[in-house]
Amino acid sequence: MDEPKNNPADIRMNHLRQTINGIDETVLSLINKRLLVAKEIGEIKKEQNTYVYDKIRENEIMDRLAQLNTGPLKAQALHQIFTNIISASREIQTPTTISYLGPEATFTHVAAMDLFGHSAEYVPQTSIRDVFMEVAKGKCDYGVAPVENSIEGAINHTLDLFFESDLRICAEKYLNISHALLSRSSDIKDIEVIYSHPQPFAQCRAWIRKNLPNAALIDCNSTAHAAQKAFQEKNTAAIANSEAAHIYGLQILESGIEDYSHNITRFLLVGRDEPRPTGEDKTSIMFAISHVPGALYKILQPIADSGINMSKLESRPTKHENWSYFFFVDFDGHIEDDTIKRTIEQMKPYCKYLKWLGSYPRAQE
Repeated sequence: MDEPKNNPADIRMNHLRQTINGIDETVLSLINKRLLVAKEIGEIKKEQNTYVYDKIRENEIMDRLAQLNTGPLKAQALHQIFTNIISASREIQTPTTISYLGPEATFTHVAAMDLFGHSAEYVPQTSIRDVFMEVAKGKCDYGVAPVENSIEGAINHTLDLFFESDLRICAEKYLNISHALLSRSSDIKDIEVIYSHPQPFAQCRAWIRKNLPNAALIDCNSTAHAAQKAFQEKNTAAIANSEAAHIYGLQILESGIEDYSHNITRFLLVGRDEPRPTGEDKTSIMFAISHVPGALYKILQPIADSGINMSKLESRPTKHENWSYFFFVDFDGHIEDDTIKRTIEQMKPYCKYLKWLGSYPRAQE
């Protein structure tokens, strides 16, 4: 009996897979070659006592690659791939440890990974104070914490900690807060209980009412904890970010279930770096004023006179004196810019206290 002839489609498939194998081998070889070059750069950085985390250089790399990319690789995939390649390159220079407001798979964790990729070591903390303290004590290289939300406003505890901390703001990250329904089940009709933090419940109220009106809603202390509960129990789901599905082994039943699509949280990277100017920077300061008429006007007048764009003004009570406040200000520019230096010097005589919190590359919202 004659043996069956090979199917032409199978022959072509095998040929294409062999081609992919060859390409993968070349890519792997080039990545390892890149890491070895990065290691040499790291040795030079150590000699010069410069920072391993260089957001300016990383932005230059990303911008250059985005311009060179002709597709079909999508921009988001390009960013994810090279974020992790850069992360591995940074890690081979000096291992990086990141303190963040946990637990794992929270939005702060996602923001930290967007900044540092997957090669860094991430250390979850139970409070924003702990995030700052681990960096201040030298146990972690950097910390990531939320500072404000486009819908709910400032995270006051983060602002308060800058008064007692010597850490600088090294970078910022804007993250779109999008919620997903996660479950072990593959059918939304099976869901009888939904776990989540009270905040996501509030942000997804209309979607829940329309799609799962009879489901019991049970509060958890975090969306990550909610995802853990959904993994452990049948006929349950969690409202969390999509990253939690990968970490906790859940399926994404629905994504983008938040009632308002333009929900963005700003995160700050804190550490001891003082990034050099890029031309697209932001400076943050905090100050306290005397409780007298016109004091705030006199302090802010130099900013207006210099034509500097002020993007944030937030007040917080000092907690040391009744009716006394700290003010937090973000404005465009770098502390090394002559205009910024001069403006801050003009503000100082009217302040009881003024502290520079950092100058860093301005992130895209």
